[in-house]
Amino acid sequence: MSRIVYVNGEFLPEEDAKISVFDRGFLFADGVYEVSTIIDGKLVDNGAHLARLERSMKELEMDQPCTMEKLEAAQHELLRRNDVKEGGLYLQVTRGAADRDFAFPKEAKSSLVMFTQAKAVIDNPAAKTGISVVTMPDIRWQRRDIKAIGLLPASMAKQAALKAGADDAWMIEDGYVTEGSSNNAHIVTKDGVLVTRALSNKILHGITRKAVLALAEETGITVEERSFTPEEVGEASEAFITSASMFVMPVTKFDGEPVGDGQPGPVSTRLRALYVAFARDSLS
Repeated sequence: MSRIVYVNGEFLPEEDAKISVFDRGFLFADGVYEVSTIIDGKLVDNGAHLARLERSMKELEMDQPCTMEKLEAAQHELLRRNDVKEGGLYLQVTRGAADRDFAFPKEAKSSLVMFTQAKAVIDNPAAKTGISVVTMPDIRWQRRDIKAIGLLPASMAKQAALKAGADDAWMIEDGYVTEGSSNNAHIVTKDGVLVTRALSNKILHGITRKAVLALAEETGITVEERSFTPEEVGEASEAFITSASMFVMPVTKFDGEPVGDGQPGPVSTRLRALYVAFARDSLS
């Protein structure tokens, strides 16, 4: 059976789905997106993702394609039609179709596309071993707080990491770690302090990041929101990433060297378990 996708108010087999060649997402990467994780056929912390979507559209002066209530109803109908129990739901809003011009079009109607992807989320085998990351220069634009669809620099960093035999890249700017190719970066110092970069235009305001930091503080872990260097990663007892698709994922190797003892540490392991419980409680 063909996967069903959503395109501007219609549920269609994926092979029948079409977007105009004049869509500004195609021509200018003029769009934003969100990915909500699916567990037990429901969405994790979806309200927070939709709130961030609204913020991204507002920052780009982009009209909403429909009300958030209608969008959420379409998400749940898409889940029902595809019967996905675990994975992710991707949604993308663009400024719509208009004749090619760098100026924002006055008459274009925003476009909304959604699709689902089935994949293991909770029982990800990498959580037991950790992942390896290497450093790459951060060549992205300066509004990383907007979850925009112009992801080529991040894709290039990810591909370069894979070619280097690693799983992901942590990007470096002005001597400090910004974030991973599609995730937020964290370390745990030898004193047990969780350090992660403060929110700004330099990083994405991660939904999973926000929840995990709250869980850490609830369990008595000291959190410092500040920039950290690659040298600090090498001296840390643990490192990990957070993202909607990876939850909390230990980083056990950094630029070819082990982080701590080279095994998933107690803080990241504990936070992953706490986040899985949080995720189940946030299902809608």
